[in-house]
Amino acid sequence: MPDRAPVQLGEYESVPLEPDQLTPRDVDRLHALQARGCLTLTRERTGWRLKADATVGVLVLDRVRMVIAPKFAIQGEQLMSWLAYALGTPVPATARRWATGPDGYADLVAAALLEECERLLREGLRRDYVRRRSVEPVLRGRLDMAAQATRRYGQLDQLHVRTFDREADIWDNRVLGSALKTALTLTASPGLARALHSAADAFPQAPTPAAALRALDRTHYTRLNARYRPAHTWARLLLRGGGVTDLLTDLGTTADGLLLAMPALWEAVVRRLGTEAVGPHGGHAVPGGSGVGITVRGDLGNASTFRPDLLLSLPGPPGHDRAQRTLLPVDAKYKRYDRHGVSAADVHQLLTYSSGYASADAPTAVIVHPQPGGHAQRILQVRGPKGLLGIIHVLGVDTRTTPEQAVQWIGSSNVWRCAYSRQDAARPVDRLAGGHHQPG
Repeated sequence: MPDRAPVQLGEYESVPLEPDQLTPRDVDRLHALQARGCLTLTRERTGWRLKADATVGVLVLDRVRMVIAPKFAIQGEQLMSWLAYALGTPVPATARRWATGPDGYADLVAAALLEECERLLREGLRRDYVRRRSVEPVLRGRLDMAAQATRRYGQLDQLHVRTFDREADIWDNRVLGSALKTALTLTASPGLARALHSAADAFPQAPTPAAALRALDRTHYTRLNARYRPAHTWARLLLRGGGVTDLLTDLGTTADGLLLAMPALWEAVVRRLGTEAVGPHGGHAVPGGSGVGITVRGDLGNASTFRPDLLLSLPGPPGHDRAQRTLLPVDAKYKRYDRHGVSAADVHQLLTYSSGYASADAPTAVIVHPQPGGHAQRILQVRGPKGLLGIIHVLGVDTRTTPEQAVQWIGSSNVWRCAYSRQDAARPVDRLAGGHHQPG
């Protein structure tokens, strides 16, 4: 990889760039990323100014290598643990020693892929039967009579054969070889680059990264290839430049890099946190946010539909019919609600969710936001001239702890009991609950 000037900044931070640091191709790629809400590029009198949004990762341009470090919610030493939790993959064994340093988050993902690939090599790569056609001096497999007659005209010095042998050159392994090669273009660590190169030589390659991605999308896991799932998760991350379904920013061909969209990551984290927290209470997540969602019709243009990030189904309270379920909408907000009040727009949004999904006796909704340094909970009461309109629980999850500790804390909060009745919802029954807030 050619030498590129290092540029470092944090999420929501900006840096100036000299006019000659960006090529016309770089400007086009950055504008494409700006259209996707990842960053902002503005022209200044003395050059350019690049501002990162809620995005972290590495962006490799023609003349600069940009590292965007996490600054707000999840520290570097915790980022990989929360990312692995959101993806539903085991945390790599070396994650406890990782920190986002000068080489950036891309090196951490590359190291995670390398660790899983080395484990597969130690265990032995999976092999499967592969059909091949070849020309051999001796008969192997079956003779291809049609090819022999039409191409060799009956000569027997070279034989057209069809074989069906067990080989490691299968898609499960090819996608990993391609991902290891991609990781080589992103890493700035010489030691990691050498290890990646050595591992890549032990894996077969896919024809193109796009072919590897298509193979990953078609992969179904069975007992034969289940051990490949963690390695494939990290491979997908690298091959898509950070794109995994709706979790990360899919860069496509716009730039070489690995950019993680933090709001999407937080939404994935909250969906899993909430689902696991209500399990001991007999609750579960409603798949797809209860089907049709909340629909707006009659306006100009097409009808619009919106849903909460997570919709939980809770059993009835103790002493009542447990089969009668209560719905509780939960929304993830990647915002500094540990430092300022909930915005009026978010209050209106959560009131709509509570009115559309929650019980009329307890119009309750939940906001979950990151709060480094300690868990926190406060309750917002929204009132109108005719009384209580709704209750919004604002949960701040300490991202400096482990996801497992966060699940335990959320499960022990008073949110679940308050979802049952208006009387309980209006009463601050937990010491964690702060003063009531009435939005203006």
